Amino acid sequence: MTGIDALIGTIASVRIAGPGREFLIDDEPVDIFIDGGLISDIAPAGAIPPRGEVLDGNGAWVVPGLWDNHVHTVQWALATERVALGGAASAAEAAAIMSASAPLPDGRKVGSGFRDAMWPDAPTLDLLDRATGSTPTYLINADVHSTWLNSAALSLEGFTSSDGMLREQDAFEISRRLNAVDPERGDVAVRAAGERAASRGVTGLVDFDMAWNADAWPRRVAAGFASHRVEFAVYPFDLTRAIAAGLRTGELHEAPDAPEAGRGLVHVGPLKIISDGSLGTRTAACSHSYPGDPENFGVLTVPPAELTELLTVATGAGLAVAVHAIGDRAVTGALDAFTVSGAVGTIEHAQLVRHADLARFGRLGVIASVQPQHALDDRDLVGKHWAGQTSIGYPLGALRDAGVELRFGSDAPVAPLDPWQAIAAAVTRTDDDRDPWHPEERLTRDQSLQASVRTALRPGEIADIVLCGLDPLTASGADLRGMPVLATLVAGRITHGA
Repeated sequence: MTGIDALIGTIASVRIAGPGREFLIDDEPVDIFIDGGLISDIAPAGAIPPRGEVLDGNGAWVVPGLWDNHVHTVQWALATERVALGGAASAAEAAAIMSASAPLPDGRKVGSGFRDAMWPDAPTLDLLDRATGSTPTYLINADVHSTWLNSAALSLEGFTSSDGMLREQDAFEISRRLNAVDPERGDVAVRAAGERAASRGVTGLVDFDMAWNADAWPRRVAAGFASHRVEFAVYPFDLTRAIAAGLRTGELHEAPDAPEAGRGLVHVGPLKIISDGSLGTRTAACSHSYPGDPENFGVLTVPPAELTELLTVATGAGLAVAVHAIGDRAVTGALDAFTVSGAVGTIEHAQLVRHADLARFGRLGVIASVQPQHALDDRDLVGKHWAGQTSIGYPLGALRDAGVELRFGSDAPVAPLDPWQAIAAAVTRTDDDRDPWHPEERLTRDQSLQASVRTALRPGEIADIVLCGLDPLTASGADLRGMPVLATLVAGRITHGA
């Protein structure tokens, strides 16, 4: 009888549906043998006696372990404590929801997920004050690039704003403060969130929390976290500290006394740089202005010379980079900085890309770390706020055709942390009864799976494996979104199911 944390020696009778299918013969079931956390052999089912603890796949389909390449871990984990505002259709409705909500134990009210870019009314300080009174109240935009605070919260945090809205760096500072909960409370939330991620087949994620994660993750592992792998980022405000600590991208970063189940899970990730704003906050740096606001072309939050310098310093210190660039001006600027600095890494989001920059991505070897669900969540915003843009919106197929490596993520809590949702969004380009949005940008199921994994089901590869209840290569969009995950393994250890 297997169970969570069981170390598997043989996965019996499964069908390979992801990278590594060359081991299939006429779709016959295979047995996968695991030794030392690695796949040691793959053979036709029953051809070789099983070894060690056996997980009977009963003909399930298997894919390599899934990754979410863009997560704000603590903010995602704490989202379950916060008032959900994604359904608010107006500022008045959002304020009313907060009025009726209960404060957190610290006396503050916190809501998240509102999308004011499509509201018929504007957020105002007076509206929120009338609804929430003297209770410090914070509303976080779904894109996290703006926050709406009442007077009590503004006073408590030491900010002023005529309409209660804080944007970009000020909004990030508010989020950092709200996320800076007691480590014990935060770690419990992260552990529970990690278990939810494992239930969707997640075996690794890239953590972009705006915090010093080099201490947080070894602490969490020491306390028993073992759900998935983590690559943690550092931000420019901690770059000097990271270099002094000798952090280098890809290196193992764990406490010497890490429990056996947590060994090998935490690695140093990239330097994360936010170079422009977002579509939802109307601050993404674009070639054309936003409708009704002819002076607003978005903002480059890091000047070009500074961006190049940051990439150069990071590269010299052995750090890869992850450059947030949403608007086409920001994407061009990021590619310029990659060109001059010789940096390696990713452009995060790449939601609006000039046609001429597609080939530059490919030539430079820059990875496009994209969130396919954003295209569907934002399609109405694009129609309203980017209607005059001439660059390609939310490209997937165009980047793939240009030879660019794609990596999928969710940007959780902006979108749910569920790789199957990202895969379905890329395959179908719709999640409602409307026709696919820009169907020319769709990817195949194979391509979408490839963008969601870091390994393949082959001997010698790490045994991060997901058992699925349906064939991902034939499942409909709806079935992909609801994909039954029967079991998830990290280095042969069961983290979910069985």
